[in-house]
Amino acid sequence: MHLCGLKSKIKYYYLNNSLQITDWENKIFHASYYNFDKIALELFRFQYQNNSLYKQFSDSVGVVPDKVNSITEIPFLPIQFFKTHRVTTTTFEPEIIFESSGTGNMQKSKHFVKSIELYKNSFTFAFELFYGKETEWCILGLLPSYLERENSSLVMMVDKLIKNSEQSFSGFYLNDLDKLHHTLLHNEILQQPTLLIGVTYALLDFAEKYKMKLSTTTIVETGGMKGRRDEVTRMQVHEILQNRLGVKFIHSEYGMTELLSQAYSRGNGLFKCPPWMKVLIREQDDPLRVIHLLKNKLPKTGLINIIDLANIFSCCFIATDDLGKLYANDNFEVLGRADTSDIRGCSLLSVDHY
Repeated sequence: MHLCGLKSKIKYYYLNNSLQITDWENKIFHASYYNFDKIALELFRFQYQNNSLYKQFSDSVGVVPDKVNSITEIPFLPIQFFKTHRVTTTTFEPEIIFESSGTGNMQKSKHFVKSIELYKNSFTFAFELFYGKETEWCILGLLPSYLERENSSLVMMVDKLIKNSEQSFSGFYLNDLDKLHHTLLHNEILQQPTLLIGVTYALLDFAEKYKMKLSTTTIVETGGMKGRRDEVTRMQVHEILQNRLGVKFIHSEYGMTELLSQAYSRGNGLFKCPPWMKVLIREQDDPLRVIHLLKNKLPKTGLINIIDLANIFSCCFIATDDLGKLYANDNFEVLGRADTSDIRGCSLLSVDHY
């Protein structure tokens, strides 16, 4: 869908659902290549003034807001703070608190969400930007580890997309791989476009049990073995799924508890962000230095920084622990997790936890 078409859809959506759209939401969902930086700088100053944690962090690294004139000069909050602090902009009672997955005593990230509707709008607009209307798809969710716990942002997203699809066979397939197999065969016979979105280890379990030749099914993996299998590269995962399920490409979704937006890859591991989200690359040995793409436009490798304008009431500027490669056309790859033992940033700020 072209950007102007997306803008028209957003306008139509709000008018016909009688929703109240805030000034910030109106800005972010109309973001484009031409005004993204301007909106990001406005949100930086808004969050500096209304997020005490982010203000303390920015002050601790010597950032003077009035002197920040580029998105590469904005301080990016280390993602670990979502595990140890309440990251909120303005004071509010959250409608939901999303929690990350984890094993054992692993500390989980928490995202205090002021507006569930804002999150729903973000993932709905992004999905339709990349895949078209949900009603065109039979949407199948294979997310067993996520369904077994509460407050998963991914489960809420897929559940809403399933309901929006209005297809009778759309739904979650917790551990019933036989039923999933029959549904896929049924849809292939009817030539029904089908989107199967699943956690990586569950898709591999399914592919090992059933060898298929899918032609009307799009497979979207969300990453993660969740301790159920040995870690392998995304390329290896995709090769296994392509060979076993007979598809040309494996799509991917890049999202996380700390974000209200998602990037998508439609094959080859190259991700693209919706217009209100942007990926930058920072130096591995200097967490405060963002790498510029030089005039030769060669891709740059480093740690991934994310600007998610939908994070209005948490923090839009997040320094992740993911290693990535950014290309001149804003496509990016996720190469894996970095060793976080050396990542400085959290030590720069000492404030009370939750």
